[in-house]
Amino acid sequence: MNNFYLGIKFALSYFTLLPVRFRESDDLSSPAVLRTMLFALPAIGLLLAGMSIALFLALEPLGWVGALIAAGAYMILYGFLHTEAVIDVADAIHAAHGGKDPYEVIKEPTVGAMGVLYGTMSVLIKTALLASLLMHQHFAAFAAVAMIGRLGLLAVLSFFAFRSTFVSQLRASFGKTALLGAGAVYSLIGFWLLSWPFAVALGSGVALALLIALLLRRALGFLNGDALGASLEGVEILLILGFLWP
Repeated sequence: MNNFYLGIKFALSYFTLLPVRFRESDDLSSPAVLRTMLFALPAIGLLLAGMSIALFLALEPLGWVGALIAAGAYMILYGFLHTEAVIDVADAIHAAHGGKDPYEVIKEPTVGAMGVLYGTMSVLIKTALLASLLMHQHFAAFAAVAMIGRLGLLAVLSFFAFRSTFVSQLRASFGKTALLGAGAVYSLIGFWLLSWPFAVALGSGVALALLIALLLRRALGFLNGDALGASLEGVEILLILGFLWP
């Protein structure tokens, strides 16, 4: 039970800006803790989406301004963690085109011009898309996107090898059985939210996540935590486009 509790706390502290405290004696490297952390990841997406929707409902009298603020809040709540990944991956891919080692570039603390441009564009596009979902009252779709994007991330984690000690440790703690269990639990929630359209969205989201990861591995020569984050951003953007398409 303590490992389960620590795993939930670890997920909140790692994937959100919500304040979480740990004791010095807490062992966050335990496979059971890491497995729970990953299992909770789609629920973290639901939580962040719910908080953004609640903020929009409070700001709804402001119209599109309230929608933009709530859409931005979604990304702020996860600390732009995955947006930063887009920046690093874009820099690494363009560095590889120039003959540089993409792994060395992706690990640098600084960012290049291409990374800034790609990161800015992804924020603008995602903010506009999320604001459109909110303005059209597609709250269930918002929640489903946040959940499916992270389920896709778990699928990528299970099916690909990574050039990252921490991500490899996460992968070792989360096998195919855990992935199937997470898929079953969150599919029940998704069907409650959207009924059968959720199945289409889930299949599309997981397929997109695997495809994006495959393309990134081909472009970079490896996958790491930044590739996971960039994959998540791409899946969420494409899924929202799908929900908004007339």
